This record gives sequence, structure tokens and C-alpha cells, in this order.
Amino acid sequence: MTKHNKNNISRRKFIGDSCAALGYTTLFSSLINLKAMAASAMDNSAVITANGNYKALVCLMLGGGNDSFNMLIPKGNNEYNEYATTRSNLAIGQNEVLQINPNTSDGRTFGLHPSMPDMRQIFESGNLAFLANVGTLIEPSTKSDIKNNVVKTPLGLFSHADQIQQWQTGRPNERTNIGWGGKIADLVQSMNSSDKISMNISLRGSNIFQRGDQIIPYAIGNEGSVGIRGYGEDDLFNSLRTDALNSMLERDYQDVFKNTYKNTIKASNESNLEFQSAVDSIPEFVTPLPEENDLAAQLRMVAKTIGSRNTLGFSRQIFFVQLGGWDHHDELLINHADNLTLVNDALNYFNSLMFELNTNDCVTTFSVSDFARTLTSNGNGTDHAWGGNAFMMGGAVNGKEIYGDYPTLALDSEQDLRDGVMIPTTAADLYMAELALWFGVAPSELSTILPNLSKFYDTNSGTPPLGFMNMSML
Repeated sequence: MTKHNKNNISRRKFIGDSCAALGYTTLFSSLINLKAMAASAMDNSAVITANGNYKALVCLMLGGGNDSFNMLIPKGNNEYNEYATTRSNLAIGQNEVLQINPNTSDGRTFGLHPSMPDMRQIFESGNLAFLANVGTLIEPSTKSDIKNNVVKTPLGLFSHADQIQQWQTGRPNERTNIGWGGKIADLVQSMNSSDKISMNISLRGSNIFQRGDQIIPYAIGNEGSVGIRGYGEDDLFNSLRTDALNSMLERDYQDVFKNTYKNTIKASNESNLEFQSAVDSIPEFVTPLPEENDLAAQLRMVAKTIGSRNTLGFSRQIFFVQLGGWDHHDELLINHADNLTLVNDALNYFNSLMFELNTNDCVTTFSVSDFARTLTSNGNGTDHAWGGNAFMMGGAVNGKEIYGDYPTLALDSEQDLRDGVMIPTTAADLYMAELALWFGVAPSELSTILPNLSKFYDTNSGTPPLGFMNMSML
């Protein structure tokens, strides 16, 4: 470790300890965020293919492992019978499956879980698509290759911690704390006219996905940024405390650590006030917020932040939202249906907000999860698996399609590693690369973000990796 790194660690430790001692603030996460605010913008104009119009990516993390073969379900008689036989007591009734009608068909019929009526409507409108059997891969892998140990498989393949990390980093062969969303932000951050607030905004605290070499996420809550408790309030106690704090923040200290800490608090407070003022100025949305739906509340704040983009100086933003509780080893049918209802209602709400803001064409929401679940039942639930199904929503999505290769769900197939663990037919790298290209990353820079991508995609091909994004909308 270099001397420079040692000094950085000492400073961070000093600031963290001082925060705990001061007792004035509730914005420790915002103090960490100031690393992003202080970073000078990288001039990457040469690698940016997009123009200056606004674009946002919204990453929806379904934490715990979504049983996504009960989300996107075969409905035609032959394929449904394979599904029902394999899934046994966990199969959704054929008549309950909500049929969808993709523009392109391979002859099979598919549908959605009955808890997803609004998502079906969004799909049919062309604003949503699915990606079948996608998962983390180091290199193309067949069942025979894996069983004969002639290919490398992702580290900690069925581990929550490892697979969450790999979906957020795009690096299944190593453990790192730098995410592919953060790497994208490092490349395109200079497109924003202000660097006071990180372009990567998280509604669920610190995460690896949004952390780059220069950028880390700015953590906010469902009601906005986290500031100094009581600062600027009119009552006597908080007024006196505000005056006292302002006095401390305007003072110059001879001690370098005190001065660094003071400058950090001051800049964080100013950014908090600027951010909160901007989002508070957005009028209330016409579409009502679904009750008791935390994911919808997160997406409401994402929408308010998007509505504040011009005030805050953003041309590019990446958001992170999360819904946990998908590790259904037990009571799968009930709990999975409840979670899909929350997702359905929240995405329908957010989709409406994007039309209210006239930003539908420039905001793309996409799902990720640790992994899918075993197709076979463990009695009343499912266990950790591998390849699964994802969805993408927004006006720039080439919607009403199922991308990738949806596998047969019959046991002992070439894609069934064991017990209904599906070997991915589409590498997660391709999913991530498609989103990065649409966002404005040049093909030549994709390998910087996703070092294994060349094993699945030729960046000089002139064609998108999967085709689910409308690249003409760059």
C-alpha cells in the first residue's frame, strides 16, 4: 500500500470518529458521498457516443434470489406440461398465467405470474421486455464443460454474497468493490454540468454497483437527502443550534484535520440543502402513490430527482433501488406472489410518473437478482440456482419481446445442471453492455467496464449485444 493510500485511510478514520463525537449530524453517509463531490471530473468526451440529452438508468435489485421461472412462465400446452411436471407443487395454474403476445415468436406461448397484470399491460404497450435465462458467466459454458471442469465457473456460484457482488460488479471471476455502474459513471460524469452531488444516487444506502474509481453513490431516503437534524428550523432550540453550527463552519482552523472536517461538513450541508430544495420544488404527482409499498416510495423519490435534473445540473444519472425478501426456501407461492404484487404496483406507478414528467424515452429501469431458484421443490419452497429471467422497462426499450433463449424446463436437459438449476444461455455481461452502450459508453470502452465481455461479444461488430435497447435514441 502506498503512502498516499495510508494518508487517505487516516483522514477517513479521523472524519468518521469526529462525526461520532460531534453528535450534531445524521448525515454520515453524506460525508462519505463527498468523495464523489470532491473528485475532479474526468474528460472522457472522446469515449462518449451520446449527445447531451438526459438519460437515466434505474437498477432494481430483487434481493434474495427471484424465482423468475414463476415470473415468466410457459403457457402453451406442451411447454406448460414440462413446466408443471418439473415444478410439481410450486406450479402456477395454466389458466391463471397471464398470456403475453411478443412481437417475435419462436412458436411457444408465454405468460406472466397472475400478480403482474399491470406489467403485462406495459409489456403489451411496448414499454417492457424480458430477458430469458441470463446469469453470471466467466466464459461460454455447457453442461458437459462444467461437469468435466474444462471451464471456469463464477466464484461462490450459489452464495448470496458472491452472486449479489458479481451482478453489481460484472466480474464473476474476482472479488472487487468497484461496480459496473460506478465504472460507467467514471466515464460519463463530465457530461453533467455540476459535480456537487454524485450522479449515482442510491435509495438503499451504500452499494457496490454504483461505486467507481472516482464515483460513489449519494445515499438518500424516500423523502430526500439526509441532512443535519434540525438545521434551519424556526424553533428556539434549533435556531440557536443552527447559529452555533454556522459559526463553527465559517471558522478557519489551523489544525489540518479540523479544517478538513469542517470543510467536509460545510460542503455536505450545502449540497443537502441544494438537493432537498430542488426535489421539494417538484409538484406532487397526479398518479397516487400505492399504499404500503416501499419500492414505490423509493421510485417516487427517483422520479422527483429526475424532475430536478435541470436544477441540479444532471445529464446522466444512475439510480439504485431495492426490494428484499426473495429468498423463498419456504412458503414460495404465497410470499413470491406478494412480492410480485409489490413490484407490479411499483413499476406501474413509476411508469406513469415517467409519462407525467415526459421522461419515459430517456429513463430505463432494469431488474437484477442474486440468481434464480431451483425448478424443483424442496417441499414448500426452492433453493439457490443460477440462470433466471429479468425485465427492462422504458420508452427506449424495444419492448413487447422476450430476448435471449428461454430454456426447456424439463429436467435433465442440456441446460439443467442438476435439480432444475439452469445454466445461463445469456451472459450477464451482454445485459450490462447493452445498457452501457445506450447510456453513452463507446464500444471501445466496454472492456474497461466488463473485462470478460470479449468472450461473448465482439465490440467491433457494429451491432448491439442483444438488441433490446433502441440505440437510435442516442
